[in-house]
Amino acid sequence: MEIIFAPWRYRYVSSGDEEDCVFCRIIGEENDDVNLVLARTSYHIVLLNRYPYTTGHLMIAPLAHLADLSEAKSEELAELMMLSARACAALREQYHPEGINIGMNIGRSAGAGVDKHYHMHVLPRWTGDTSFVTITGGARIIPEALDKTYKRLKDSLQKNV
Repeated sequence: MEIIFAPWRYRYVSSGDEEDCVFCRIIGEENDDVNLVLARTSYHIVLLNRYPYTTGHLMIAPLAHLADLSEAKSEELAELMMLSARACAALREQYHPEGINIGMNIGRSAGAGVDKHYHMHVLPRWTGDTSFVTITGGARIIPEALDKTYKRLKDSLQKNV
């Protein structure tokens, strides 16, 4: 098994309680450009994933520090699905993907990097985006800088929210 050493990611994946939660920290700050926050709504923030699997990888996180969907109110769940649909529309408008993955990893054993604050992932996908480099080198190539992705999606998502 190949191991990739990435100590710069420790702060992101080690958040465990509300005081150390990356989402709670971002929600409490007003510097949306630095934190890659694309939109704020009544119950959620929409932001770029700082460690994307593909260009345009978005996340939707509740403003409340909730670990599980069962803790959310019905209006929060309804807004989460509305934002997921709007994120899909923005991604289609800007990137023209052939498909979109939407999903959650709830709990550490399910693969959640932040397991005490649930969040929805919305990722554009293209046929062949698992390339030679991904298969043989175990690495992904993200062809667009995050600041460029942020600029492309911010206006598009704002008009769709």
